[in-house]
Amino acid sequence: MRSLHRKMFRELWQSRGQSLAIAAVIASGVAVFVMSLGTLRFLLDTRDAYYDRYRFADLFVTVNRAPVHLAETVALFPGVARVQSRIVSDVTLDVPGLAEPAVGRIISLPDRRPLPLNNLHLKDGRFPDPQRPDEVLVSAAFVDANNLRIGDRISAIINERLQELVVVGVALSPEYVFEIRGGDLLPDNRRFGVLWQPERHVEAAFDMDGAFNSLAIQVQRGGNIEDIKARLDRLLEPYGSVGAIDRTQQLSARFLDDEIRSLRSTGLISPIIFLSVAAFLLNLVASRRVATQRGIIASLKAFGYTNREIGWHYLQPALMVAAMAAVTGSFLGYWMGGGLAKLYMEFYRFPTFVYQPDFRVIALAIVIALAAAVIGSLRSVYRAIDFQPAEAMRPEAPKVYRRSWLERLGLSHWFPVVVRMIVRTIERKSVSAAMSSLGIAAAVSVVVMSGFFQDALDELIRFQFWQSQRHDIQLVFTQTTSPDVLDDLRHMPGVQHVEPMRAVAVHLRHRHHDYRTSILGLEPNGLLYRLLRPDGQQVTIPDHGIVVSDALAERLDVRAGDLIHVQVLEGQRPSRDLVVSMVTKEYAGMNAYMDRQTLNRLMSETDAVSAAFLTVDSRHQATLYQDFKQTPRVAAVSVKRATVEQFDETIAKNQNTMLSFTLLFAGIIAVGVVYNTARIAVDERARELATLRVIGFTRGEVSTILLGELALITLAAIPLGWAIGYGFCYAMVKGFESESFRIPLTITVASYARSALLVTLASAISGLIVRRRLDHLDLVDVLKSRE
Repeated sequence: MRSLHRKMFRELWQSRGQSLAIAAVIASGVAVFVMSLGTLRFLLDTRDAYYDRYRFADLFVTVNRAPVHLAETVALFPGVARVQSRIVSDVTLDVPGLAEPAVGRIISLPDRRPLPLNNLHLKDGRFPDPQRPDEVLVSAAFVDANNLRIGDRISAIINERLQELVVVGVALSPEYVFEIRGGDLLPDNRRFGVLWQPERHVEAAFDMDGAFNSLAIQVQRGGNIEDIKARLDRLLEPYGSVGAIDRTQQLSARFLDDEIRSLRSTGLISPIIFLSVAAFLLNLVASRRVATQRGIIASLKAFGYTNREIGWHYLQPALMVAAMAAVTGSFLGYWMGGGLAKLYMEFYRFPTFVYQPDFRVIALAIVIALAAAVIGSLRSVYRAIDFQPAEAMRPEAPKVYRRSWLERLGLSHWFPVVVRMIVRTIERKSVSAAMSSLGIAAAVSVVVMSGFFQDALDELIRFQFWQSQRHDIQLVFTQTTSPDVLDDLRHMPGVQHVEPMRAVAVHLRHRHHDYRTSILGLEPNGLLYRLLRPDGQQVTIPDHGIVVSDALAERLDVRAGDLIHVQVLEGQRPSRDLVVSMVTKEYAGMNAYMDRQTLNRLMSETDAVSAAFLTVDSRHQATLYQDFKQTPRVAAVSVKRATVEQFDETIAKNQNTMLSFTLLFAGIIAVGVVYNTARIAVDERARELATLRVIGFTRGEVSTILLGELALITLAAIPLGWAIGYGFCYAMVKGFESESFRIPLTITVASYARSALLVTLASAISGLIVRRRLDHLDLVDVLKSRE
């Protein structure tokens, strides 16, 4: 082994505490990188393989009723590869063991296998017998959530008739990887499921013989999707089409795409923080080594070692620490990625979901870690190379001491000597102190980000479900009906208040912006579904114009007073230019709103409702649920309490896992920065601190000088970390925005306090470790002349 190698390993062992602290920071950054991007790549590959193998459609279109021969016409469109016509309808289900009514989406199942599009993966059981009208396949998520088994029976109201269905198989579909109903924030697998029933029986049940209400279309490679969509809209408009949508707008695929974007952001933001801190720490350690080994560097050059050999000698320790940390972090990231994959299995249903390491991501993580080590050590290596032997053999010029700002302001007599020494030292090493404070601030920002998610989701639930939507139950009717149904609801046991709602599918345009959504016709001063300003104050819906949510206003680039073109996609399909009367705050969906009576006039209707909001007496809920299960005119029942409980349960599981990881990593950053800063201060100022001991300062006073500097640096880092964390949270809010929901930028005082407490605790632990080193300082050895 060469002498330089022996010297390097000896110095690494002597500074093992610092090296381990830096390695822990690098390993954390690599772990988050490998976990996020490894899982991202795995999720992308699994999704693409599933979509391709099971022929997930490229286009979807829904109509009221159209003759089957139109599907053959669509198949002849240029660029169309396959067409599958089907019947899709939501029904009310009575599931054993579930008090509330559930919603089932029945999809017709042709006799031929495999299906031309959206082919099914049979997970358990068998396909229904075409000769048996009561047999169905059921989606795996619904079966698992309700503990159903093959042979279990479910009651359903199909086209106003009660029918008993038998579960004969469990299936997965690429169309429902993420099984969620439109309008919901998160999937509720207990209360929403997909059922596939033989086509002939679905046609008979819904009086759709020789007709369809849904088309799935596969486009040839290189086909013009927009041209096909335009042709579909023209052909199917007379049959009640609300417009074709492509795969990016399909609900399940869109949620999956949103999650992929979220993973990509996590995989890029967090490692940047960790590796930046690691580069800073490596710079501190390397700078100290070079500064304290001036004479050694001069001797090495005098003995004939080249600049390249010396530079490589001082770069090697950083690379070794980074390499070992990167390997450790890769294993940790792989383990964390496996846990994240198991979590995803509860949301996303794939036929196979076996997590495997992505060696491309691991290799990239190692390269980035090594690059951070090189960047952190480059300045010190250059100094070592640049030293001239004659200059390096001379002791470093003493620092220029000057009065501190306390003394310049004449305030020094108000403070004890120890405090004046602390202030003077920090001012003399202001750049180093600022960088240390920035590193600790990074730890604070990580904890702020971890708390932000829970704060934001709590605010989302409070604003969306308790302030805006104050109903207990939402009923959706099978078809638009007269307000007489509201009187029937008011006389049901336990119903306290009823408010009607009319929903209309529309296509909105403003200049070159357009968006397909729904206009919800509400009561002007409704109590159960309220439109709110950002401050939570209710707004009255005017009897003219249209109200849009802030997200929709941003999408269409409109403000209050602008004209917006409204093309209704149902009924007589009226087209109007309406004034945007106001913009309201909303975190879920991208809806527009109108006064219900005004919307009825737009639709040339006397008075019509399509849904109702109810508040009910909890003592009568069980009876109401049973009544709704047997009410033919009710297409879907949404119980808000169940939705919120499902939301809380799902988010809590995710948040507890991610919060644990985040707090651990934030603690590693804080300990790594504070410990390295303190150790370097002890090593650089050992002679000075020993001198203070000799002239009469106690151990406590000497410790106060050193630890007081760390305390001030930490104290300055906390508000800086809060500001950085707020900036990161803002970036994440913008990065995670989607059509489904937006995250409010809300950070509570408790989250700020938690971040300060954690970092202070980590700093205190680091300070106690360094304090032990001070207590065992060998005064005789330290005070020996270094010249």
